[in-house]
Amino acid sequence: MCIYKFRYVDGLDQGKGMYLLFIKPEIITPAGLTARPVLTSYYKSNNFRNRNFNRFNIYTSPDETILCSDSKQSMYCQLLCGLVQRDEVLRVGAVFASAFLRAIKFLEENWREMCSNIRTSHVSDWITDPSCRNAVSLILGKPNSDLADLIEYECGSKSWEGIIKKLWPRTKYIEVIVTGSMAQYIPTLEFYSGGIPLVSTMYASSECYFGINFKPLSKPSDVSYTLLPNMAYFEFLPVEKNREEMSEKIQCNGVSDQNCIQEEDKREGMQTVDLVDVKLGHYYELVVTTFTGLYRYRVGDILMVTGFHNKTPQFRFVHRRNVVLSIDTDKTNEEDLLNAVTQAKRLLEPLGFLVTEYTSYADTSSIPGHYVLFWELKMRGNNDFPELDHTIMEQCCSTVEELLDSVYRRCRKKDNSIGPLEIRVVKHGTFDALMDFCVSQGSSVNQYKTPRCIKSEEAIKILDAKVVGRFFSKNVPFWEPFRIETK
Repeated sequence: MCIYKFRYVDGLDQGKGMYLLFIKPEIITPAGLTARPVLTSYYKSNNFRNRNFNRFNIYTSPDETILCSDSKQSMYCQLLCGLVQRDEVLRVGAVFASAFLRAIKFLEENWREMCSNIRTSHVSDWITDPSCRNAVSLILGKPNSDLADLIEYECGSKSWEGIIKKLWPRTKYIEVIVTGSMAQYIPTLEFYSGGIPLVSTMYASSECYFGINFKPLSKPSDVSYTLLPNMAYFEFLPVEKNREEMSEKIQCNGVSDQNCIQEEDKREGMQTVDLVDVKLGHYYELVVTTFTGLYRYRVGDILMVTGFHNKTPQFRFVHRRNVVLSIDTDKTNEEDLLNAVTQAKRLLEPLGFLVTEYTSYADTSSIPGHYVLFWELKMRGNNDFPELDHTIMEQCCSTVEELLDSVYRRCRKKDNSIGPLEIRVVKHGTFDALMDFCVSQGSSVNQYKTPRCIKSEEAIKILDAKVVGRFFSKNVPFWEPFRIETK
């Protein structure tokens, strides 16, 4: 992986990588077997711990900090080590963009304490993991007031725009996954990065390692992955990208949403195509047969063929299958929701606002039910909470609705079976609290991704408790009746 990046970026062998990596505690199944996430399994394996420390895989984080089961202690120690070795850092990153931004927010809250550690060469007393303390103490070395003063100066500024470049000035790129649902983090990453390129290198999951991005410096919107045929046997279920006509017919015939899914599955009929037979511009659901025993396993990822590397097809990750909001007969997938939010938040950019996180849920507690979006906002230039203009926020609600599919707009305008869309603005740090809750319920810090559709009542309560503003769409979205032409 690093060898092909070296072809595009000079001097990667002249320093270290600050990669923020985490493990999740293991669990024992009723059968007595040890269960853990795939990345935890890798980090605890001999392949990782006894890896060849060549010029490409030297990290600022000692293995002891990565293998610490307390995510807070691990995060603190890894960031502290990264700050101490700031002059050696050539690349920074995490697995997902969300995890990296989580680290930046953590740094915002703890940089003063880290500066104190650097100034005194003493690790904070609340770091109780003995392996972490010993490893970090060795890296801290002697007291360093000059470094502490420099970090205090940069972190104490009114705005954190470009903070990554300021703290780690030799950084050549940020390596995180920014495709699919991670794409919504791109503006926030760009805010903190100071112009550093965003590199999304690989496409993988717990089931299998799928492929790599042969053009790592391409724009996030242009990233395509080349599947490696020696990783698994790949098959592809054709997917119709535009199902509006089918959905309209289903609406008219009164078929339930569950029946819709069943009929769609029957229509697909498992008629897969092989890797060599996919067509440019077409959409497919990925199916894999792996060396570890998965047989024709539907991963649930929807991909689009974007081109070819020699004769090998390349794919863009579009969205997860059936990640939807639904009130009536409407079905909103992850990609459509992302596109609508992306367009709507542009109304806030001239005012200096960034939408740093969002999620949603279908509120059916009232009749009719309606979509609810939770937005966490940040003011560009300072950390003060923004004053919200009701008119602009209502326009954001309307913009989202206008960009949802025709079935949703029909339900809103003609059937009145869906109420006006609502945006609830939450306090800074709310999505950190959501992540803490998800981690406490068994999610992995390293693989956590903010769910784009919330179904847990406890999670919704966490979000609702921090709402500072509620806004509703004042306009009914445009909808034109579906017409069947006859001869």
